[in-house]
Amino acid sequence: MSVLADPRTFRRSAAGLCLIIAPLVYVAGIVVDPALRQGRGDDTVGVYGQYPEQVSVSASMLHWSWVLLLPGIIGMIHLIRQRGVVFGHIAGGLAFLGIVNFSGLMLGDFFYSRLERALPAAAGAMLADQAFADPGARFAFQIPGFIGLVGLFLLGLALAYARRGPWWAPFAMLAGILTGPIFPYGTIAGGALYLAGAGVIGLRMLRMSDDEWSGEPVQPAFTGSPSGNLANTR
Repeated sequence: MSVLADPRTFRRSAAGLCLIIAPLVYVAGIVVDPALRQGRGDDTVGVYGQYPEQVSVSASMLHWSWVLLLPGIIGMIHLIRQRGVVFGHIAGGLAFLGIVNFSGLMLGDFFYSRLERALPAAAGAMLADQAFADPGARFAFQIPGFIGLVGLFLLGLALAYARRGPWWAPFAMLAGILTGPIFPYGTIAGGALYLAGAGVIGLRMLRMSDDEWSGEPVQPAFTGSPSGNLANTR
């Protein structure tokens, strides 16, 4: 049976691989971002307008880094059984819905880039800032996105409580995501932390058996005689 036709193998492999690939794509998107490379103390107004190609690549990669994290979140929720199930479902729901909103926010980079080219750079950036300050953008996208990061952290704790992941993984993931945009040292350290935290969970998924993934009990070995009759136990 091929991997695509086997639901257990495919879903386990997809979740595990996505947890490993998502941090790599996230760091790559940060490195390509021209504004983040300017440094915290530098004026970044107009940078997106000067480098539209880099913005396009960076925003697309950051968008996909969040999208690729979603199958991993579903896989993490799937592994929480018997211990902390309700907490895991709540945390997982917050994580999933919040990360979706972060993905949508990446469209803002395209608008900054276009407005800074169509208008004087300062005026274009101010107009984009005003759009993101709109209550709808703030309460429908920005705040839920950060709540999603909290949910991801809590989901990692629930996974550790269920004895399906190390206790330090959620701390590493959250620290890595938050420090990654601090170029360059935060990007290096944060990327390593994010990859370590998400990757260790992903590797565990890839290495476990399909029965362990699905939660099905292992069937006992057959003890019958070669003829098919049960072995005489007297």
